[in-house]
Amino acid sequence: MKNLWISRGVMVICSLIFIQAMTFPQDKTNPSEEEMMKRWKEASTPNEMHKLLESLVGSWKAEIKIWMKGPDSLPSVSKGSAQYQMVLGGRFVKEDYKGEMDGQPFTGFGYTGYDNTKKKFIGAWMDDMGTSLTTMEGSLDPDGKTIIFMSKMDDPMTGVMNKDIKYIYKIVDTHKHIFEMYDIARYGDKFPTMQITYTKKKK
Repeated sequence: MKNLWISRGVMVICSLIFIQAMTFPQDKTNPSEEEMMKRWKEASTPNEMHKLLESLVGSWKAEIKIWMKGPDSLPSVSKGSAQYQMVLGGRFVKEDYKGEMDGQPFTGFGYTGYDNTKKKFIGAWMDDMGTSLTTMEGSLDPDGKTIIFMSKMDDPMTGVMNKDIKYIYKIVDTHKHIFEMYDIARYGDKFPTMQITYTKKKK
C-alpha cells in the first residue's frame, strides 16, 4: 500500500510537470521539465543542514530552568529526559521529551527540519500543558552551531495574543546542547525565560 501511494505521488508530480510544459513556453519563469525535476530533487534531498540536526540523535538527560517572574527571580529547576531520532529519511529530527513542569508530569514532542526551498530551519512542538501547536522558522548563526528561531505565541495567562517569541538552539558539541526561550514582549531577548540543558546519556 505504501509503495502504491508513493507511485501515485510520483505520477501526480510528473503529470503536473507535463501539463505545465505543454501549456507554457519554456523561459526563465517557466522552466523545462528537466529543470523542474532537478529543482524538485534538490528541494527533497537532505543536505549538510540535516546532517547538523542528525548530531542530536540519541538519549539525553535534561535540566530545565524556568524564570516565571522574570530575569531577576530565582528559576524553578526540574529534570527530564529526551530521545531524538531522525525520521522521514533523514529530513527531520523528532524529539520525545518527558519530565516535570511545576511539579506536574510533562510530556511533549516536536519535529525540527530544514526547508531546502525556503532555506530556513523549521520546527513544530506540542505538549500536554496546552492545546496549541507552536511553529517556528529560523536561520543558522555564522558560528555554524546555533540556530535562531522566531515564533508567535498566544499567552493564555496574560491574554496577549500573537506575541513574539525567540528560541535559540545551541549545539555545543556531540555531548551537549542547550535550548532557550525568550519572551521578547515582556523581557527582551537578552535573558531567557526558559533554558533546557541536554547532556547525552552514557551508553
